[in-house]
Amino acid sequence: MEAYVHGVSTRSVDDLVKALGGDTGISKSEVSRICAALDEPLTVFRTRPLDHTRFPYVYLDATYCKVRVNHQIVSQAVVIATGITEDGGREVLGLMVGDSETVPGRPR
Repeated sequence: MEAYVHGVSTRSVDDLVKALGGDTGISKSEVSRICAALDEPLTVFRTRPLDHTRFPYVYLDATYCKVRVNHQIVSQAVVIATGITEDGGREVLGLMVGDSETVPGRPR
């Protein structure tokens, strides 16, 4: 799953499985099935309530990852929102993928 999420092609995932000792590699349908298994946990994460505690501080930070867009590998910003609780705990509140860290027309 990790390789596919990072934009590795289905064929390259198959080659990777073989290189790691898998006899038959992995088919496109198997990669699709594995990735479909991510849908439910991601939906649960994205739609969970955040009212279980206060977050007096929220930090936004971005990292750039290579992703597949329209059959091309491009660099995209992954902006991560981290909430800091009153007792100093940290929780990832959400994330968003976009072309850059900034929104056009807004100051940095």
